Amino acid sequence: MAKWQTGGRPVPTGGHDVAEAQQGGGPTVRRMLVGSQLRRLRVQKGLSREQAGEAIRASEWKIHRLENGQVGFKERDIVDLLGLYGVTDAGEVGAVVALAREANEQGWWHHYGDVLPLWFRAYVDLEQAATLIRAFEAQFIPGLLQTESYARAVMGDALEESPEDIQRRVNLRVARQALLTSADAPRLWAVIDEAALRRPVGGPEVMREQFDHLIACSQLPNVTLQVLPYGAGAHPAMVGAFSILRFADRDLPDVVYLEHLTGAMYLDKREDVQQYLHVMESISVRAARPGSTAAILESIAKEDMDLPGRRWPA
Repeated sequence: MAKWQTGGRPVPTGGHDVAEAQQGGGPTVRRMLVGSQLRRLRVQKGLSREQAGEAIRASEWKIHRLENGQVGFKERDIVDLLGLYGVTDAGEVGAVVALAREANEQGWWHHYGDVLPLWFRAYVDLEQAATLIRAFEAQFIPGLLQTESYARAVMGDALEESPEDIQRRVNLRVARQALLTSADAPRLWAVIDEAALRRPVGGPEVMREQFDHLIACSQLPNVTLQVLPYGAGAHPAMVGAFSILRFADRDLPDVVYLEHLTGAMYLDKREDVQQYLHVMESISVRAARPGSTAAILESIAKEDMDLPGRRWPA
């Protein structure tokens, strides 16, 4: 898998109930696992994608998409490919087929399918399976750290949708946040630009609640939160927000997630990931140390909320 660019066309989708959101391993991840196994077996056998495609009456492009976890699997294709690659043990074949079946199921977010963009569904699955999420945000509080009121204010101003649809989007975001306090919670390391903290969203009460929530989250053992101050000047992440996700399974590469107005891009080429990791390390060094985050948040809250003549949205 090298790059997924989505927007206006389907991306890997899939899995179960909201209660399973924190259990990890959604359909997108399962497809990636099956695909990586098939790719490894093909390479070990010394076969090209074209040769593998001929075995299942498919194109080289389809093999590429199967190995990248971008499409669902047909059981017959899996069995035929495994046979071609020399995997004949019934137990091994059955295990891969079972994982492929699970990968074809709907995602836990299926109940929110009417308000969840196709290009974001893959990210929700990846987020649930990650063991480490590193994120930089320049304009808003990261989604996993937003309060319900803050999220509603952001979406209400940015989206021309009914109050009911906005609330469903907010509910989805809150459901995702259960991940941070689950039994197998990932580590979240977020760097927030000072500009995002000073942007007045929703009014002083909303921002005060949001700041209190950030302080509480920063105390969680699996959360590292840093503020990148104005004083840091120009920095390599000024091009925009991004997230880097890492997984426990060694068959899964790190994935960089980049979101834009009408879609998203998923990068997992080693050279791409390394470049974003370098940028993340750079801004983490320039940001204030995590131990000072609570004091910084309190200071910003006092400066912005107590400032005479401060203009807040009506």
